[in-house]
Amino acid sequence: MTARPTLDETLSSEIKREMADRYFGFRKLIEEDKLDLAQKIRQYSFILQKRISFDLIRIYILLRDQGVIQRFLGLINLNQDLFFDPYLIESPTIAQRVFECQHFRGITRFRRFMHYLFDCYESLLFHADYYALKIKELQQEQGMIADEIRLFYEQNDMNAMIGFLRSLGSAEVCGCMQGGMEIGIAEELDRKLHIEVPEAIELALPVLPPLRPLAEIKSELKALIKEAWRHQPPERVTMFGQKGTPCLKREGTGG
Repeated sequence: MTARPTLDETLSSEIKREMADRYFGFRKLIEEDKLDLAQKIRQYSFILQKRISFDLIRIYILLRDQGVIQRFLGLINLNQDLFFDPYLIESPTIAQRVFECQHFRGITRFRRFMHYLFDCYESLLFHADYYALKIKELQQEQGMIADEIRLFYEQNDMNAMIGFLRSLGSAEVCGCMQGGMEIGIAEELDRKLHIEVPEAIELALPVLPPLRPLAEIKSELKALIKEAWRHQPPERVTMFGQKGTPCLKREGTGG
């Protein structure tokens, strides 16, 4: 007949279970927070890659001349060639994709060209502001997770935990732990179970500077637009002879 556990053994078992539940429960919450942060980083990377890139690529193609593009970037306070590649300017495939289903306003071709570039810049401002807001939220969330991890290690020192378990007289857990061996086992467990702090958001996603409002740069931008218009290829001039571009039906979509 199996002997019933003593009161000390029952209390010891309960304490160990509570310690494990608290330790691994806290760890699970942190890991879930880290996974949620990683998912948001992927989501906001899509905003950067899809929304902001399309706005900028349209502007690059229409400005055409690399000197004009560089002056534009300096004008708006974007001191990096974000998503720029000289190939963009000459690629008919990319042009067809980014100018698909667009609407133009204005009486003449040039005015449609100018207003469309203004609209592209307004769209860029909107998406850049939204992206900046989300970057700030991610930075705050990353900081909160870093604080959670710091608190976790303050409350869960592995050396102290193993020392406490050993004091309970648990032979099956701590019988082999004596002196330096106890410390070594604690360090090895701590290394295996170590929780990495998420990297700084700036290392995962580019942080864009605040772009200048259209009203602040409109006259200077208009001068760049006039210069760019003189360099437009015939097919682009023809495109602005209409009030918009076709919305191509794609395979697998309803429109």
